Amino acid sequence: MSRRFVSAAQALSRVRSGHHVFVGSGCAEPEILVRAMAARARELRDVEVLHLLTAGAAPYADPALRDSFRHNALFIGPNVRSAVGAGAADYTPCFLHEVPKLIASGRLPVDVALVQTSAPDERGDLSLGIAVDVIRAAVEAAPLVIAQVNSRMPRTRGRSRLPASAFDLLVEGDAPLLELPHRPPGAEAALIARHCARLIPDAATVQMGIGAIPDAVLSALKDKNDLGVHTEMFSDGLLDLLRLGVVNGARKSLRRGKVVASFCMGSRKLYDAVDEDDRFEFHPSDYVNDPFIVSRNDRMVAINSALQVDLTGQVCSDSIGNRFYSGFGGQVDFIRGAARSKDGKAIIALPSTAKSGSVSRIVATLDAGAGVVTSRADVDFVVTERGIASLKGRSVRERALALIAVAHPNFQDELLERARELGFVYPDQRPWPKNGLPYPIECETSLISRDGRELEVRPLKASDERALRDLFYSHSRETIMARYGRPLSSLSRAQVQDFVTLDYDRRMALGAFERRGRAARLLGVARWDLRGDGRPAAVNLTVHDEFQGLGIGSFLLRLLLRHARRRGICSLCAEYTTARQRMTGLAKATGGRASAVGPGRWRVLWSLSGPAALTPRAGKLSNRPGALAPLA
Repeated sequence: MSRRFVSAAQALSRVRSGHHVFVGSGCAEPEILVRAMAARARELRDVEVLHLLTAGAAPYADPALRDSFRHNALFIGPNVRSAVGAGAADYTPCFLHEVPKLIASGRLPVDVALVQTSAPDERGDLSLGIAVDVIRAAVEAAPLVIAQVNSRMPRTRGRSRLPASAFDLLVEGDAPLLELPHRPPGAEAALIARHCARLIPDAATVQMGIGAIPDAVLSALKDKNDLGVHTEMFSDGLLDLLRLGVVNGARKSLRRGKVVASFCMGSRKLYDAVDEDDRFEFHPSDYVNDPFIVSRNDRMVAINSALQVDLTGQVCSDSIGNRFYSGFGGQVDFIRGAARSKDGKAIIALPSTAKSGSVSRIVATLDAGAGVVTSRADVDFVVTERGIASLKGRSVRERALALIAVAHPNFQDELLERARELGFVYPDQRPWPKNGLPYPIECETSLISRDGRELEVRPLKASDERALRDLFYSHSRETIMARYGRPLSSLSRAQVQDFVTLDYDRRMALGAFERRGRAARLLGVARWDLRGDGRPAAVNLTVHDEFQGLGIGSFLLRLLLRHARRRGICSLCAEYTTARQRMTGLAKATGGRASAVGPGRWRVLWSLSGPAALTPRAGKLSNRPGALAPLA
């Protein structure tokens, strides 16, 4: 084999004008070969350079070399972004799982492949190491394959190894591998991660990409159990979860016990960890990113980012207006795979603003020229630091309200007004609450009712109109009289909007939801409204007729009272038209004092100024897989 080693200059002398040259991906970019090719710029014309995101230098994108080289980006990174934006380089939109097929078919022609490998093993095979993705397809398709052989490249398991005969020329190229700096996540990313973590059950298989939010999500998963990983890439954040045993793949339905990926980017510590470690398997992108392969992982949770999301749920992640910024990558691959997975979820996670808070990322309509990477029919959850918007199966009106709720408060009024103008919501849609508090995530919990039902308990949102209306129509005449004090055959649109449009400050409501797969039925609501005349806050409670007597109402009330105590509210009061036995029983169960105020009418007063803590004794908090985390 030693006779096949040549210098970089000798190897790259084989490149000719008009050639299509593929360059290896990410931190596996063969920089020695790239520099040697660029050194021949004066001798070359019209060489196309093709690659995914690369972490190193891109001298071929220099405007001064435009007659010699033209870059074709399959994913735009910082090193070529200005060239693409200036029209000096091309961008080819594509799903990552299709790239190997495009290369093999010749639709993306490759004449020369420049790649980086490990040193030969005992059998003489070379490993593609930390990046297999579309590199293997380029090696198999190119008539000329040149490898930078680097003893510092780890040998990885999976489909990363190739026989020496797969390479035409070898260049000795020992050099430190490119590294991706790790930066601790900021407060905003940490809060987004906290919301994402609540959507990830035990035994889930997760996918996530590069950046502050994915790293923060990994940090937020340390209390999970038996997680698996099937992802196009991973970085250092995964190592802690492996060390703690949180990620073990023990309950994966596909390639159990294995971390499946196509590349990794991170520190030398990460590269040492994957070296000859059979917990990690690196496979080509046409396997890892194939939506049908992805879907074979039960409880698949895909987490991806975006630049903008409009109020109908359309996601733009590859451009800012008509200026191309990144690429499709594997976002759609994994979102569609997760959608087909048993109990799968797909999450778009992004900050609610950009440019130091001056621009909203939740927009009424995408910017002019912005491309749709993920369609509105594909989107499942959208998460910002303000909360979670669930979109799957929701109408445009419900989507708009859910997304406005997770937008930054500085932009909510404007978004609602634009939604009215566009006909996304009612012309008389209730104005967004002003000067309210953030969605109180600390009130999210779960309840196991007396008959064994596991219910999710959370504050109501503006997008819960349908659920609240359905609850109303479950009520008997007696329940309606007890709750509203008069016979009602329906609720007006204004009433329903009023009940769910909350500021979480002066107006608060908690609902108990029963999950039916991905659907949820509202079984009970407890709420307070502060009054401005010094009287106790008004409390209302209603429970679905079929589920009364199971402890749901008393649990909701205790939770509501506990939150009121934390908010500094001194007393709450409820008045009902109902049987004495029911009213006194409720008062006794929740620490209130009942008194008659008229024929068949009862008042319950709760004093919250005493030292006694109110605890939700009526039900048990649950940490079972799939349940929301217990109340903090």
